[in-house]
Formats: sequence, structure tokens, C-alpha cells
Amino acid sequence: MSDDTRGLKRGLTSYGDAGFSLFLRKAFIKGMGYSDDALERPIIGVVDTSSSYNACHANVPDLIEAVKRGVMLAGALPVPFPTISIHESFAHPTSMYLRNLMSMDTEEMIRAQPMDAVVMIGGCDKTVPAQLMGAASAGIPAIQLVTGPMLTGSHRNERVGACTDCRRFWARYRAEEIDDQEISEVNDQLVPGAGTCGVMGTASTMALVTEAMGMMLPGGATAPAVSADRRRIAEATGACAVSMARDGRTPRAIMTRKAFENALTVLLAIGGSTNGIVHLAAIAGRAGLSLDLEAFDRIGRDVPVLVDLKPSGRHYMQDLHHAGGLVTILRALREHLHLDCVTVTGRTLGEEIDAAPAGFEQEIVSSVADPVYAEGGMAVLRGNLAPGGAIVKQSAASPQLMRHRGRAVVFSSVEDMGARVDDPDLDVSAEDVLVLQNAGPKGAPGMPEAGYMPIPRKLARDGIKDMVRISDARMSGTASGTIVLHVTPEASAGGALALVRDGDMIELDVAARRLTLDVPEEELERRRGEVTERSHEGSDRGYLNLFLSSVLQADRGCDFSFLVPAATGKVPSSDD
Repeated sequence: MSDDTRGLKRGLTSYGDAGFSLFLRKAFIKGMGYSDDALERPIIGVVDTSSSYNACHANVPDLIEAVKRGVMLAGALPVPFPTISIHESFAHPTSMYLRNLMSMDTEEMIRAQPMDAVVMIGGCDKTVPAQLMGAASAGIPAIQLVTGPMLTGSHRNERVGACTDCRRFWARYRAEEIDDQEISEVNDQLVPGAGTCGVMGTASTMALVTEAMGMMLPGGATAPAVSADRRRIAEATGACAVSMARDGRTPRAIMTRKAFENALTVLLAIGGSTNGIVHLAAIAGRAGLSLDLEAFDRIGRDVPVLVDLKPSGRHYMQDLHHAGGLVTILRALREHLHLDCVTVTGRTLGEEIDAAPAGFEQEIVSSVADPVYAEGGMAVLRGNLAPGGAIVKQSAASPQLMRHRGRAVVFSSVEDMGARVDDPDLDVSAEDVLVLQNAGPKGAPGMPEAGYMPIPRKLARDGIKDMVRISDARMSGTASGTIVLHVTPEASAGGALALVRDGDMIELDVAARRLTLDVPEEELERRRGEVTERSHEGSDRGYLNLFLSSVLQADRGCDFSFLVPAATGKVPSSDD
């Protein structure tokens, strides 16, 4: 990079006089106490997503200080700046509704302000994909730093943590297996401190696949939020950002087709969140690549689940960290990876695996020969109910329901489900299939995590723990069950899901990758004439108007159409 385009000279404000623009910029930043020496150095932006609404990011101020230390030790100037912060539990109507807005904020603030590289600090589910999407579009050197997983709590001598245990205990409470006193006690222990969910939810999934993709320092995915390891990683991330600025390593040079294939392989092997496939599709889209669900499913036939973490297993993220972190998984997957992919360090993935501390005996990560689950964590389904595809997290499903035929019990919206699912007069049995319509990107709007439909209370009281559930919604990565998600096209976009009626027979066959609505085609055509367009209050203006007019379907990551360049290739590729 030339001296004329780095540091404060980057992206000058338009006054019609470049010299005056730089003069004025320096005058104002000197008002914050910077010296001329500091202002002559490369500038490393540091994205600050701290928020009093976001417990997952409670350690961001400490991480910023560590990043700044690393940047300054490497001879550059760190400049933190704020962007939108999204927390899963505090975003209405859903965090997914705001992910694209955060990506735009991240992209435009990186573009608008002078920086030679940027450290992006995120953690909670939608923040990391939003930042990677923004960085891919902005095009300057960027490196991801995650806040890290929380430690576990304890309830009556049982280890607990958000949020698989949140759902497990709430299901027990709904079934009246535990009382008001115990659910209150559990509530005090599920989130014992700062950090992201300590199971293989979306935050953990995105941290691991980001490291696998090469956009994070080796070892950066698993260190607990409150650990000294996390602060040392933050310091090293700051130093790496300076190196990237000097060498010009941009996201597009790292997030290649092969790098995405590595990320998808790891996604399957960790039993990762189904949200991961939506987010990787969106990030790939920003890099000019389209996601091939059929090829992804083929990888899943060969790459089994290796990681024994909730909800597909028993353990927590701090256990994976103690087992060596992602590199332990990468060693087990070595023959399935593209080892020549370049990472943020400038070294290849293979070189980083070889340079990592030696492996040791542990019980969290299995070998490919002796996996936790014989296939990848997810399977892609097709059929007349989901011609564009649907996803099931087979590693967290009930084996006896993986092939099932049942009668549809239909809810027309999230609101309808909330109003009727616990009605004692609801005509439903354990063998039925719960169907939720109009919960997709356009229908909800925002594709909420409503796919984890509650078991009707009268069935829960009888001990029913799982049923086949189908929707165009998403599901939290912390949830489990025989749940079909991301049905594409969604009901509100003309999909066949909108045509399902109470009593229709639906067949699920995961092994055959089939999802079938057993209704004659002529009857479906008749029903199409009965479907009316779903309206949303306030959709005539603002962000909601932009969202509804621009959001893509789940198979394309639910990004906005105007943010995605024309695709130049597919991932995974059948050529490898």
C-alpha cells in the first residue's frame, strides 16, 4: 500500500480540496489527543459491538483493550468504532430480521472511515455472519474475533448452560415435570456470565466455521469469554491485522470456493447449527459464490459428526477448548479438507495444523472411523413440499421418526401456533406432523426461530418428547428434535407449504432425502386459488419495506438481492 492511500489519507471526505480534507480530519482527531507520530501510522479499525442489551458481548471492552495492545505493539494505530449490536433474545421480531442491516452498517462504516484493516468483534448468533458479509463486500483486510463461549453453571449438582438446557428445562416445565420454584432456580444458572451459548448453537458453529475458513486466528474459536486465553487471542488478532494491512490480504483472497468447502465440511462434522447453512450461503453470496445444497448433502454422506457437544452430544464448548479446540477436529478431518487454503496469517490451513501443539488423548472429538453420528449433522430434503430444498438436523433427531408418515396439523402463522398449540381441544396425536406456515423470510417476516414448535401441552403431559415438525422457519442451533426447516420456497413466496391443510398425509424419509405431501396435483392447483397474500403492518415504509421487497429465500442465505453480486461459481464443487 502506498503512503498516499493509507492511514488518515484513505477515503477523504469530499470537500473539493483533498489537502483541506486531510487538514480538517487531522484537526478534529487531534482533539481526541492523538499526536502526529500516531497519526502517521497505519490505522486498524476495531468494530465495537458492546451493548447493555447484549450479554454475549459483555467482554467486548476488555477485548478491545487487548486488540489495541496488539495493534500498537505491531506499530500501528487502533481506532475502535461502534456498529449495530444484535442479541438473539432482545431483537424484535427476530435477530435474523436485522442481520442484513448490521451487515450494511458494518460494510458502510468500514468504507466510510479511514482504516487499512479492521478487526471485527462479534459473538452472538447473527453478528459474526453480518460482519463477514460486510467485510466481504467492503474489500479491505479484515479479521474476525469472537467474544467466546460462556462457562457452564450448575443446577442442583447438574452442569447446565445456555441454551440447550434452557429448552430442555422449559419443556419439562411445560410438561409439569418441574414446578415454578425449580424453573426460577434454573433461570438463575443458565447464563452464569459473559459469553455466547456454551453448546453447539449458532454462535459456536459460526466461530468454528469462521476459523476453518481462515478468517480467524488459529485457536480463536473456542477460548471461553472470561479466560486469559481469550485476551491473548485478542492481542494476537490486533497484531495480525497490522500484518494483513501491510500485505493487503483481503477477505476475497481468503474466502475462496475451497475455503467455503472447508467451512461446510466442518459444519457437518461438528453437528453444527442449521442456521450455519443459511449464514454460509449469505457470506458465500457476497463473495460471488452460490451454495449447491445437493453437493453439500453429498459431503454429509461421507463426513460424519465427530464432536460430542450438546445438542447432538453431551458436552460444552469449554470441554472442546480443553480438548485442543478446532485443530483437534481438523486433524481428524484432514483427508476431507483443502489444506492449501490461505488463512489470515498468510500461512495455509495445512501449515497451521502442522504448527499447532501436538494432539493428545481426549474424549470430545472422535475419529472418522468411530464417529458420534455416522453421517453429517444435516441432511437436505427434496420433494413436492420443498422443491427448493429443506434442512433437517439429523444428528439431533429421534431415530424412530426419521422415516415417518403422519397426518398434518396446520398452523397458519406463528401467532396462530401460539394461540392454539396448547388448546386442550386441538385435534392432535403423537403420530401427527405439526406444520407451521408463513414463518419464512417474507412471511414472518425475518424467518424467526419458530421451527422448534412446542409439543402440544396435552401431549407433553403424557410424556411425548418429540414429533415431526415442518416449517419455513429456522431453529436455534441449541435445539433438538425431528424438525424440518427452511422449506423453500416459503409459504409466503408461493411455496407448496401454503397449500397444506389439516388431515393431509405427509411423508418424511430422511435416508431417501424425501419430503412428500400426499395430495393430488389437481387438488393442490385448486388450493392455489384460495391463497391470499400475507400483509404486514408498516410494510409501506422504512426497513420493513426494504426487507420484504429485497430478501432472498433460505437457499440463498436470506440476504438482500441488491447486495449480492452475480455468482461466478458454486460451493461445494463436484469437481474436487
